[in-house]
Amino acid sequence: MSSPEMNEQVQEVLDKLRPFLLRDGGDCELVDIEDGIVKLRLLGACGSCPSSTITLKAGIERALLEEVPGVVEVEQVF
Repeated sequence: MSSPEMNEQVQEVLDKLRPFLLRDGGDCELVDIEDGIVKLRLLGACGSCPSSTITLKAGIERALLEEVPGVVEVEQVF
């Protein structure tokens, strides 16, 4: 179960990263946080981009692990 504080912190980090995704024609949406696992849906160009896994893990996950206590992983949902 995620706390409202964690949700808010995750959203803040995503908002900081969003301009980079938008620049490439994509975006992401927070679907859920469960036991420290952040579930994101990649939208637009990011949804079909072959580099989306790298974006998710090396970019978004790394930022969330560094900035939000309690986050253990980021998963893509479709």
